Amino acid sequence: MKNITLSLDEDILTAGQEYAKHQNISFNSLIRKLLEQTIHPQKNEWLDDTFSLMDKVYISAEKKQWTRDELYRE
Repeated sequence: MKNITLSLDEDILTAGQEYAKHQNISFNSLIRKLLEQTIHPQKNEWLDDTFSLMDKVYISAEKKQWTRDELYRE
């Protein structure tokens, strides 16, 4: 991956860093994601949304033993 230098107004930088922190991602990841979405707006959007939802919800299945019927239930 290449590195770049980016100049931003102080208030934009601070707001962006706070937003990234609130979203539990790095500021670098936020900028990368925004750039990717700008260049490829429809590419894997549904997948990104799914993973974003998964990141926001903590669910553990460590002790759950799933039955075949539960896994294939409609």
